[in-house]
Amino acid sequence: MYDIRHRIGINAPKAEVQRAFATTEGLASWWTLDTEGDATEGGKLVFTFGDRGTVTVDVIEVTDDRVQWRGVAGPDEWTGTTFTFDLAEEGDETVLLFTHGGWREQAPFLAHCTSKWGAFLLGAKSLLEGGQAAPYPGDLHISSWD
Repeated sequence: MYDIRHRIGINAPKAEVQRAFATTEGLASWWTLDTEGDATEGGKLVFTFGDRGTVTVDVIEVTDDRVQWRGVAGPDEWTGTTFTFDLAEEGDETVLLFTHGGWREQAPFLAHCTSKWGAFLLGAKSLLEGGQAAPYPGDLHISSWD
């Protein structure tokens, strides 16, 4: 199995960072504007990316330190994978350790998603630090796949 991982320090209070990853409003502010569902533990979220399709996840865990989902519909490569947002306070920043884990193979789409996750997560950092994010459909296009 293969994993995508990113570690990002965010100069914002942990509770504020947690809300960005644990609420539909927070997720819509940095990933895709079309975010619907129940972001609480046991809920289901649906993220729509226009004509590129939708991603549906089951919400597995929501705590002050972790938000975790399991992919149930969307790109075939994402089905059964986990999305984990671990949060920790380190000095004056909140550290986000993101893992999109359980990929079955190391394929070009994994490399593409690594770049896209990085761009979206850096947008979340910017937003939480007083700047702007670029959620879909205003996201950074990195190839013909998006």
